[in-house]
Amino acid sequence: MNYYVYLLVSKSNNRVISYVGYTNNLSKRLKLHNKSKGAKFTKGRKWSLAYTSVYSSKSVAMKNEFLLKKDYKKRSNIKKKYLKSFK
Repeated sequence: MNYYVYLLVSKSNNRVISYVGYTNNLSKRLKLHNKSKGAKFTKGRKWSLAYTSVYSSKSVAMKNEFLLKKDYKKRSNIKKKYLKSFK
């Protein structure tokens, strides 16, 4: 079974915010976030998938999720790259 680390992006009050998580079913998890049934932080916002990474074990995915959550510089670069693709 594959596990995914993902970064979601949402525009809110002229700001771009991001959320990092992990799952074994990426499409289902994104739908839950957009239906306000995901994490509390994600409720009430429209989310777009900006980054994914695939891992073969849950423990490795969880470790990399933690690293991405704490690496604000990398998150910022991913957000910038994602936003440039729409200009």
